[in-house]
Amino acid sequence: MAAIWRDFVVAVITAFRRRDEQAVADDRRRAVERLAEETIRRERRATDPPE
Repeated sequence: MAAIWRDFVVAVITAFRRRDEQAVADDRRRAVERLAEETIRRERRATDPPE
């Protein structure tokens, strides 16, 4: 019986940990996308002729 409860607790902890890891991965992906967009904007401003 104890093994069943242990497996249940491990499964719950693993589920929460994976959700946290997914959130961190999503945050990193969004940060990289923002950095890429800002870099593209900066490069376009540098290469655009002045008006």
